[in-house]
Amino acid sequence: MSERLTAGEICTREVAIAYRHTDLVTAARLMREHHVGALVVVDETQGLRTVAGVLTDRDIVISVIAPELAPDDLTVGEVMTAKPVTAAEDASLIDVLRSMRAHGVRRIPVVTAQQVLIGLVALDDILEVLAQELGMLAATIGRGIQRERAQRT
Repeated sequence: MSERLTAGEICTREVAIAYRHTDLVTAARLMREHHVGALVVVDETQGLRTVAGVLTDRDIVISVIAPELAPDDLTVGEVMTAKPVTAAEDASLIDVLRSMRAHGVRRIPVVTAQQVLIGLVALDDILEVLAQELGMLAATIGRGIQRERAQRT
């Protein structure tokens, strides 16, 4: 990793996807199968996947289950969040966090300059990176204390 962490470096590259025409029950099964709370909805052209939307478990609960709609009759395209917030692969970790906060989202698809999907950054990914950074900080403090004790004995 570089000194300046980017979305492309911390994102999960194996992303669970769905298409607009995928039925909602199949989408829910995909979430369960992949142990995720969101699917990136893509359009595929010439083998390249561009982001069309995001479908979250919350979208299903709020838009389908709560109003007692029949999930069998709906597609992902009818329930997804269209035009989701995305992050460029070279966006900084701070920029990703700011975007998450500004838009009230926990996951952001990461795209190339051509808007092709390359991964997904979730708050979990960011928390893991921050935990590693805090661990290094704590180790640095501990090492400094050890060095000082060694010099004074």
